[in-house]
Amino acid sequence: MFEFFFKYPWTVYRKGTLVLANPWPLWLLGAGLAAAAAYGLWLFLRKPLPRRRALALAGMEAAVLALLLVFLWQPALSVSMLKPQQNVVSVIVDTSASMALDDRVGQARGVLDGGLLADLRKRFPVRLYQAGRGLERVAQAPASAAQPVTNLGEALRAAAAEAASLPVGAIVLLSDGGDNAGSLGSATMDEVRRTRIPVHTIGFGPERMDRDVELADVQLPARSLPDARLSAVVTLRQAGFEGKTARIAIQDGGKTLAARDVKLPADGVSSREALSFAAGAAGARALQVSVAVLEGERNAKNNALTRLLDVRDRKPRILYFEGEPRWEMKFIRRAAELDKNLDLVSILRTTQNKFYRQGISDPKELEHGFPDSVDELFRYQALIIGNVEAGYFNASQQSMIREFVDRRGGGVLFLGGRAALSDGGWNRSPLAEILPVTLPDRKNTFHRDPATSELTAAGIDSLITRIEEDPTKNSARWKALPYLADYQETGAAKPGAVVLAELNASGRGRFPLLVTQPFGRGRVGLFATGGSWRWQMAQDSRDMSHETFWRQLLRWLAGDVNERVTLASDRQVFSDTALVPLRAEVRDRNYLPATDAVVEAQIMGPSGVAAVVPLLPVKGEPGAYAAEWKAEATGSYLAEAVARQGEDELGRDVFTFRREDGVTENFRTEQNRELLERLSQATGGRYFTPGAAGGLPGEIELSDAGISVKETRDIWSAPAAFLLLAGLKAGAWLLRRRWGAV
Repeated sequence: MFEFFFKYPWTVYRKGTLVLANPWPLWLLGAGLAAAAAYGLWLFLRKPLPRRRALALAGMEAAVLALLLVFLWQPALSVSMLKPQQNVVSVIVDTSASMALDDRVGQARGVLDGGLLADLRKRFPVRLYQAGRGLERVAQAPASAAQPVTNLGEALRAAAAEAASLPVGAIVLLSDGGDNAGSLGSATMDEVRRTRIPVHTIGFGPERMDRDVELADVQLPARSLPDARLSAVVTLRQAGFEGKTARIAIQDGGKTLAARDVKLPADGVSSREALSFAAGAAGARALQVSVAVLEGERNAKNNALTRLLDVRDRKPRILYFEGEPRWEMKFIRRAAELDKNLDLVSILRTTQNKFYRQGISDPKELEHGFPDSVDELFRYQALIIGNVEAGYFNASQQSMIREFVDRRGGGVLFLGGRAALSDGGWNRSPLAEILPVTLPDRKNTFHRDPATSELTAAGIDSLITRIEEDPTKNSARWKALPYLADYQETGAAKPGAVVLAELNASGRGRFPLLVTQPFGRGRVGLFATGGSWRWQMAQDSRDMSHETFWRQLLRWLAGDVNERVTLASDRQVFSDTALVPLRAEVRDRNYLPATDAVVEAQIMGPSGVAAVVPLLPVKGEPGAYAAEWKAEATGSYLAEAVARQGEDELGRDVFTFRREDGVTENFRTEQNRELLERLSQATGGRYFTPGAAGGLPGEIELSDAGISVKETRDIWSAPAAFLLLAGLKAGAWLLRRRWGAV
């Protein structure tokens, strides 16, 4: 219809430039238009009609005259046209596994063989390709799709590179837009755009999920102590099963570690569910997280993911300094002794210069009391500061405690007490900065009064406070715990801190009881009481609430503390990509960034794979070393980084990862139309649906990408121009008749 009225397709108008074919001077046209405007003003002034009617008639008469003048200058469109049979058109069909869903590759073949390919070949030499991991030339449209990965960026770069030796007029991409290799970003689009080759896209597949439940993501810690309680956060997406019940499970081999039924959210809405489970014995293991397939699901391959867990048989050392004898210390020690993966070393100040040490590894350890050197303090992973005044520690020791958190990356826990927190002057010490609360600027914040404890919303979800597995039961269990016989007013939590539990003090209101926050490379906690021992003494001797809480709090404090060398990557499971980026953070013996270290990673993998990869310093990041390594074979790998400084070994760390193929093609299987449209727009092409692909040859023809010529197409003789002129004259005559001005 558009072409009937305007003589040419809309593409010609979109890509053309307006020109005037008549060589007469433009100043003469301007003078004529000015005369037409003057004529209209004269008509307006002389017509014996109301002003609005006179203005309408005069304007229509002047517009007719102005149009006639413009038509005399012959307006036209200047367009670039590819020369017939002199420009190559590259047609790329995505043959990754996602294109097999709903027979999308069959639909693509149907579009090509249904006339599009023949129309293109009438005008251009056509090169046909299929794309998966790379680009491969084919003789006919592919009939199947089984490539384990979609690397659209690499395919487009390879096709555009042919422009160096061939006049490439356009690239046509038939795809669902599932670029799971992540290669089709802004940088790739800019690279293709610089070749001036337009990329036209034809999209296949539904644009929304349909009758499917997808396990979109699973987040869980990469490392753990043995027998730790861990939480896996599972993200689900679904369409067509709103309100249905699905079962989520975590398995290690054939053993189920955790399972729970969840109610599915509304269509298209993502939901997050947490499952807690026991880490088990030491060792590296691959955990399978799955959601049960529901009846009628159209894609069952996106219902499971694999995640790695490295359970390390470590025994972090925790230093506990207590300023006076009290029951809290005895019961904390008892809880720690029940955990074979915690090593609690304690110092009790019995008098000003005498100490009682427990848990020391040799007689000289801590023989002078609290450490007075970095070497001595930094050998521990965590520190508990009990009922002791800030002034007991000299300026150097206070600075070391701060650096223990910030630089060493250790954990520090402050307890309440009559000489602790504000009553011990900690609010005015340099260490007030690392505390997760703003302490009151006054004394008498410690009270020997009953107070009950209650979890916050964050505490209900936290593994630190998980006494009962069920969140509702756990919240009720905390409310039912025996009252604390003492507590401390702590002040408000700082931004970034998380309040896990609160005190309900009769007559004084509510105060934070358990607060945590990250600081520097480490973490800081505050437990504003010295009376949690009553949770053991005031209950049945078989009740393990106190021991469970303290073991979990101590594991949080010390269990994930980095040592001098840490090796990591941006993920642990590499699906459908072989390139593995490795990054090591290296610290010297004082935990300062080591800029002169020699770092290498020793890698072992499936089928006897072995490699030694040097890690090089990262520019602008002191202490950081990085490299990339290609893991060709699928399976599980182990990489161990070793850092040396001269003849001395600074430390080593192990990182486990896994290579998989044919996985990501099963996820996010709906058409990524946004990506395809963005690609076409960025390169000067156009997005088509399969039904509209017939207009593609004409779109390609109007381009200056290859060998092209300029053509001028007049538009003054288009039917729409005549109809506009006739409409203005007829409209003016009808109005004159109606208003009696004939």
